[in-house]
Amino acid sequence: MTTVLNPPQLGAEERFVLRNVTWETYEQLLKNYSSFSAPRFTYDQGDLEIMSPSIPHETASRILSLLVSIICEEREIDMRDLGSTTHKRADLLKGVEPDGCFYIQNVEAIRGVEDLDLTIHPPADLVIESDISHPSVARLPIYAALGVPEIWQFRNSEVRFFGLLGGQYTLLTNSSALPGIPSEVVTRFVNEAGAMKRPQWLRKVREWIRSIDSPQGK
Repeated sequence: MTTVLNPPQLGAEERFVLRNVTWETYEQLLKNYSSFSAPRFTYDQGDLEIMSPSIPHETASRILSLLVSIICEEREIDMRDLGSTTHKRADLLKGVEPDGCFYIQNVEAIRGVEDLDLTIHPPADLVIESDISHPSVARLPIYAALGVPEIWQFRNSEVRFFGLLGGQYTLLTNSSALPGIPSEVVTRFVNEAGAMKRPQWLRKVREWIRSIDSPQGK
């Protein structure tokens, strides 16, 4: 039985997995590190992955989250950004910390909520995942079990959209959570973010959203 409560410090984008970890140990780790941004924990029926995110990981995650925020702002969509809030269910023995998560369609269901309980509340409508290194514990099946409808995943310089259908994820060309937003364009903006000055990039993103939402763009 594993009783590790304080994992060693990790370097850039390092991962390691502990086997046969109890749910109680996982909960204690979450409590011990609740005020820290790293490491991050993924739990699936006794397997616990501990990961320290790298600068490229965090950069991609924040750019994707910023894109979602800008789209919602430009469209005057009410949403709630819960960042890396842990999604977990003890009855399923599954838990995960997303790189970003947003309540959009279900924003009213968690208005004022300060302690997310997925046995009572719905999961986030949209989750951000940045996979710079390959996870040792598969995360998409965990999100599927928790019922997350849509994931934007950055991997190998590409953003892919996944939609939950029949308990499994399928590739989407366009977002369901944010209709009219194609993965191809999101990929381009994420890759351009590092080469452009931020004010210029922000202006370009906003102009694009306005153009596709204008009567001429529809």
